[in-house]
Amino acid sequence: MHVFQALADPTRRAIVSMLVAGERSAGDIGAAFQITAPAVSQHLRALREARLVRVRVEAQRRIYRLNPEGLDEVKRFLFSVNRTQGGRAERPEQGPLTMADLVQARRLGMHAA
Repeated sequence: MHVFQALADPTRRAIVSMLVAGERSAGDIGAAFQITAPAVSQHLRALREARLVRVRVEAQRRIYRLNPEGLDEVKRFLFSVNRTQGGRAERPEQGPLTMADLVQARRLGMHAA
């Protein structure tokens, strides 16, 4: 699944936002939503396929975290939009965009897709 297709779904965006704070188990993620466990699994699979999250197995639990490398496509898109809007493509004084920057952009209504 393409990264922007994955982020087009509000539940998946909410999951990504949750993971900004750190790793969460699949059970913890699922408990935050009023949807079935299979539906949560499908959302997590879509995020994995888009390379936005990584998973590791810990006994019977699956632990999810953001995949920084998978955010590269989103960062490139935001930089290109910034460039076309007359802004700077780089932020030398602040360093590269972080997931927190992307979440803040979303809160301000700057949708990537």
